[in-house]
Order: sequence, then C-alpha cells, then structure tokens
Amino acid sequence: MARGDSEFTEFVRASSPRLLHAAYLLSGDRHQAGDDVQTALVRTYTSWPRIRKQDPFAYARKVLANHVIDRWRRPYREDASEDVPERPVERDCTDGVADQEWLLRALAMLSPRERTIVVLRHFWDLSEADVAAELKVSLGTVKSTNSRALAKMRVSVADRRPCAAGQAS
Repeated sequence: MARGDSEFTEFVRASSPRLLHAAYLLSGDRHQAGDDVQTALVRTYTSWPRIRKQDPFAYARKVLANHVIDRWRRPYREDASEDVPERPVERDCTDGVADQEWLLRALAMLSPRERTIVVLRHFWDLSEADVAAELKVSLGTVKSTNSRALAKMRVSVADRRPCAAGQAS
C-alpha cells in the first residue's frame, strides 16, 4: 500500500469512535458529526506522510475542531421546505439517557467558542495551555471562557428536574 495506507487504516479504526463522539458533542447532530469526522480524516490523510510519526490523533482532533469552528463562522444556507420535520420522541427516563440529554442541551446553550473550549478542555482533557495553543487564543481567554461556560452549565443543572420525580404520583 502507498503512503502508509495500512497505518492510516489502523489509525482510523482506533480513533474514529472517539472523534465521532467529540464531533457529536460539538455539533449536537449525529449526521453532521459523521460528516465532520469524515472531513477531518480526509484532511488528516492528505497530511499523513508528514504527521504519522508525530501525534496523528492530536492533528486529527485539531482538524476536527477547526472544521467545526469554520462551519460555525460560515454557516451553510438551507432552503425552507414544505415538510415540517418530525419532533424527537421523548425517551424512556433512565439516568444515563437523562444525563446525556441534559449534557447535550447544556452544550447547545453555549456559544460555539464556549462549547469548543469545554469539549477540548473536559472531554479531551487538554490543559488550558494546550487549548489556547490549539485555538490560537490567549490563556486568559481560555480560562475566562471556560469559567463562563461552566457557570452557564451549572445554572442548567439547577434547573434540571429528574424524570422519575415528575412521574411519581
């Protein structure tokens, strides 16, 4: 195989699930997350000969975050259609699902920059300095934005009511 394709194939197998989960946290849409990961992997593949001996996951993560940020900066225009999309069906009230739903709603309340910093900082467990370097912002910006975002999420936690309590009679 040319250009280390077998190494890249193994890299994709190992890193795709984590990239997909992070992309879902960034976008809140499973289909968009899949598209974002595919774009990140294509861009990683084009640089594979140069990055394969370094840290290819860090490169792919950075490409993914930058791609999502670019999409927020230049939103895709969608044309309205006659069909109204179906509303999501309420799910069974289990702790895991409720926590996941709350997390996605809390992340959706954040601005794109806040969401990106929270995901990089707490999902990928990057240091504040690494997040600042990856997003090309100052360390103070990362600290203040992360603090503001977590405060917004704490307010959301206070507003959350357990599903089981609401159903008890």
